[in-house]
Amino acid sequence: MNCKAIYLISFISLLATNASAMTVCGKTSQGEVLIGKDKSATKVFFKSNQLPINKDGTFAIGLSRDEGREIHFVTVDEQKEKHDYYLFVTPTKWDIQEVNGVPQRTATPSNKDQAEIDRETEAVKAALSSSSSFNFWDKGFIIPVEGRVSGNFGGQRIINGEKKNPHRGTDIAAPEGTPIKASNDGIVTLSGGNFFYSGNMVIIDHGQNLFTLYAHMKTTNVEVGQRVKKGDIIGTVGKTGRATGPHLHFGASVNGVRFNPSSLLNINKKELCFEL
Repeated sequence: MNCKAIYLISFISLLATNASAMTVCGKTSQGEVLIGKDKSATKVFFKSNQLPINKDGTFAIGLSRDEGREIHFVTVDEQKEKHDYYLFVTPTKWDIQEVNGVPQRTATPSNKDQAEIDRETEAVKAALSSSSSFNFWDKGFIIPVEGRVSGNFGGQRIINGEKKNPHRGTDIAAPEGTPIKASNDGIVTLSGGNFFYSGNMVIIDHGQNLFTLYAHMKTTNVEVGQRVKKGDIIGTVGKTGRATGPHLHFGASVNGVRFNPSSLLNINKKELCFEL
């Protein structure tokens, strides 16, 4: 076995035991996404799960909001040799945000609302469970709507005085009816729904288990199964679901891990790439 140990104090401080064809792009911090590429790799394993890998050796690793201080992933090359990689993960300081004025029914759902919540959970789970083999990452991602960031990923929200789960996306405030663009090419796996929490929602599959999510929309202009291109208008900003005003909740998921969608904007930045 050819083992390599890399200890990363920050994404620009690197110590490698051997030269490698592996390149990683992104910040090694909690809540970020890392894009790896090794042309000789045929398989990749992270936390005992085999990750999708493109023919050119490209794969993605999502670092959760509460990721530990070190991660370990393994690649298998064409000669079936295993290569071990270790990266230090930098902690992220999450903000605490108080949100008041949310209708109490949506802040603390009653028992009769649970069926609608379950419907939303199952619909989102299904939309994130099946991914195409396409890879649209090379084209880079864009912000779906311009506006003021009113809520950051990972923040602990206190809604009407009650602590809730950490925020799993970025909220962008914009006037109701503002067009929303697809952040990248992909295939629509969910559209509409008028869900209890998310209101009208669109989910786009960008290939290899990487998805973007758009919630609280006033209208949706796409259908499930539709192929969209980066910049296509997929709907408009609204305040459906649990929302105090018009905004877009922009989210991202890879291999079942929710991460900061803003990190998608960095995946092609050469200054955030390093070799292992």
